Amino acid sequence: MTTPANTGTPADAAVGTVRPADADGNPFATPAELAPSIAMPRTRTRRTPRSTRGNFELYGWLFMRLSGIVLVVLVLGHLFIQMVADGGVSKIGFAFVAGRWASPFWQTWDLLMLWLAMLHGCNGLRTVINDYAEKDTTRLWLKMLLYAATVFSIFLGTLVIFTFDPNI
Repeated sequence: MTTPANTGTPADAAVGTVRPADADGNPFATPAELAPSIAMPRTRTRRTPRSTRGNFELYGWLFMRLSGIVLVVLVLGHLFIQMVADGGVSKIGFAFVAGRWASPFWQTWDLLMLWLAMLHGCNGLRTVINDYAEKDTTRLWLKMLLYAATVFSIFLGTLVIFTFDPNI
């Protein structure tokens, strides 16, 4: 069956085009019939090499979620104990910190908070750098600077927590 030249939408008629007819001769084909088909993704065969990429991004994503949950508990617990249970900001001083860090519990609490916060922040900034740095060399140097600052801060914070001397 042939379709007359004036079938189609009024917009088609205005520009002198005719929309293709479907298999039943209907001049109004659906968008699915007009859209190009997408080829199926390749399936692995014996000759297809295995991917050399690991699951680093998956583990980074998972770390952000888990460390975020743990950090919320640690930080809110820290704020509650420091600000509410122990009498507020006016009691915090050198002697207060010395008394807290005399206990291995508080050293571990603060160390865990330091490590998780630094690694959580480093992973977040690494993601931002990967998303927004366009040149490979810029991305490399920004990430190297980020990693160096993170390692330095973690090292220095850990050193302060474990070598704190209240007798100075």
